[in-house]
Amino acid sequence: MLRISAIFWDVGGVLLTNGWDRAQREKALEQFHLDREEFNDRHEMLVSSFERGKISLDEYLDRTIFYRSRPFTRDEFRQFMFALSQPKSDELALAQELSRSGKYLMSTINNESREMNLYRIEKFGLREIFDIFISSCFVGLRKPERDIYRLALEITQKVPAQCCFIDDRDLNLESAEKLGMQTIRMQTVEQLRQELRKLGVQEV
Repeated sequence: MLRISAIFWDVGGVLLTNGWDRAQREKALEQFHLDREEFNDRHEMLVSSFERGKISLDEYLDRTIFYRSRPFTRDEFRQFMFALSQPKSDELALAQELSRSGKYLMSTINNESREMNLYRIEKFGLREIFDIFISSCFVGLRKPERDIYRLALEITQKVPAQCCFIDDRDLNLESAEKLGMQTIRMQTVEQLRQELRKLGVQEV
């Protein structure tokens, strides 16, 4: 096995809570007393464009929430959305340790809308950890599409066998595996440390 020289990380569900996934949307539906079926229908028609950076957050909100008058403001809804993001402190600390070691190229591969992605990068200091951000909103591709992993390899010019991709969903790992990347399904931080060590990845 070739030595791992690059580690690619999912963000939501691995390093942070998810940004605008099903659980977060459910909280918003309850908080703002929105019609679940109506919102979900509109969300499903727009989510691909939203996460690929084809439409802005304001456009997304115009078409999913504010297509009619509401008893709350756009700013109130946006603030609620952003406040749902919370750090996974132990996992972030591990990523920071690996980044500080200087042994590995550190990159994300994640699905996220532009405004949410930039907010989370800034809020949780991700620029201090990662060299590259392969985010769906920047590259116009989404996991589990094969091409987003291929693009990550082309941008970094890494041999697949030298790369490890970490995600919390099996479906997102499958295309990376088919390209020859090592993969780890994130469950707990201790399990992640053990799986990384099996691949020869050390924090120091």
